[in-house]
Amino acid sequence: MTGSPTSTSVPTASTGAVLFTLSMGQFVMALDSSVMNVSIATVASDLDTSVTGIQSAITLYTLVMASLMITGGKVGQLIGRKRAFATGCLIYGAGSATTAVAPNLTVLLVGWSVLEGVGAALIMPAIVALVASNFERAERPRAYGLVAASGAIAVALGPLIGGVLTTYASWRWVFAGEVLIVAGIVLLARRMADVPADRGAKLDVVGTVLSASGLGLVVFGILRAGTWGLVRPKADAPVWLGLSPVVWLVLAGGLILLAFFEWEGRQHEAGRPVLIDPGLLDSRALRAGLSSFFFQYLLQSGLFFVVPLFLSVALGLTAVETGVRILPLSIALLVTAVGVPKVMPHASPRRVVRTGFVLLFVGTVTLLAALDVGVGPEVVTLPLLLAGLGIGALASQLGSVTVSSVPDDKSAEVGGLQNSVSFLGSSIGTAVTGALLISALSSSFLSGIESNPAVPDQVVAQANVQLGGGVPFISDAQLTEALAATDLDQATTDAIVSENESSRLAGLRAALASLAVLALLALLASRNLPTRQPGEDADPRAREAGAT
Repeated sequence: MTGSPTSTSVPTASTGAVLFTLSMGQFVMALDSSVMNVSIATVASDLDTSVTGIQSAITLYTLVMASLMITGGKVGQLIGRKRAFATGCLIYGAGSATTAVAPNLTVLLVGWSVLEGVGAALIMPAIVALVASNFERAERPRAYGLVAASGAIAVALGPLIGGVLTTYASWRWVFAGEVLIVAGIVLLARRMADVPADRGAKLDVVGTVLSASGLGLVVFGILRAGTWGLVRPKADAPVWLGLSPVVWLVLAGGLILLAFFEWEGRQHEAGRPVLIDPGLLDSRALRAGLSSFFFQYLLQSGLFFVVPLFLSVALGLTAVETGVRILPLSIALLVTAVGVPKVMPHASPRRVVRTGFVLLFVGTVTLLAALDVGVGPEVVTLPLLLAGLGIGALASQLGSVTVSSVPDDKSAEVGGLQNSVSFLGSSIGTAVTGALLISALSSSFLSGIESNPAVPDQVVAQANVQLGGGVPFISDAQLTEALAATDLDQATTDAIVSENESSRLAGLRAALASLAVLALLALLASRNLPTRQPGEDADPRAREAGAT
């Protein structure tokens, strides 16, 4: 399936402002969760609630976004992409303002989890569509690369921004700042070109319910995997037919999504309104692009889960120091995402993407090999540089590949699919990586203290009972403080702390090994990506240049 030959574009003088506007929108959308993750304890204290309550707010925020992403793409078709973008910004800004002054958890849930979640579901698909309507096909790889890089950089910088503001000011300033940024984005958005709204389009209500409930169940199940267990239920977790509820929630959500696509197919055949055109997925390039997006965000989220844990827990770095150590990834990502389309405008998208996955694989394996007792934070620099180059290579191609594989008037629908797949990848990446880390940590720790002669048998037996649901990933200082409250002697305490240190590394290695394997699988997922840049097949001169 091919796209329309040209897109509506703005004068060259304004494309920089348009790209800046869309990039800032993507940056703000991705910033929230990464900032909140390092501020959970402080926010809970300020709002007089529990850490679990704030974690629930984070879960609900992700859930609302993921559930409504496909619907948000359709709304862009109904009212126009630019209007959907501006409306989403206004809703998001209202949510940020509400969150900044929230006196309790209830108001935080309304402002952050609901209003910001709904706003983001309108904004993110619209960003994808607005790049298509504001940039010619030859310019899209660079534009999508910068927009995608902005989101990834926000995730990487989140701990640094959150750590600085939480330490020296207040977490509320993050959301107050977002209000100002979003206001500026709305003003700048007036310069963007738009595809007119489809006045004859109607919302498929049944499809909306099916897609939202299906995505919601899948994402909710995955997000609860850390608390309930991925397959085997954790201690004190609910048990459904002998398994963790996560399994049944994901299966139920998957079945509903299958019903959604079946419904959309029948609606389309009957000429009735649909949420997405099922024929979009007939495009092999689109399917390969969406699969590659899934693996990109899976690997990206897995790395952003493991590396901060290593730096902050294993090495004891502060949130600010952790953020500084992740900067090499951000810099490499930005340089590659913008540089590849500029330096190699006719490069094969398939080759660039597969090179990106190889760089992610090499970076992950390099970090895996470098982890050892006594290493310092400098060991992450080279692996993060390689990972940043890899993610940047992916960002420079995938957005352009997916949108350019369908007509431009379908770009908002593709944006909804693309962001839904990305959210699924992120959720699964974090859940699987976390589950494997805790499983390896638990197995190594319990077998380690069992074989350690300095640990009495009664302590081993007690540990097996109390830690049967999983050993927590904690620092040596936290463990030492906890053991100080017991009647264990110093030799036993030292032995347990030593086993905790080595087991922590075993858990990190298991998580990184799983990411390395997934990076290799991603190479298979990307094998059907196009070998030429969008539009080059119709241009003999571009085709000739791409072959040189």
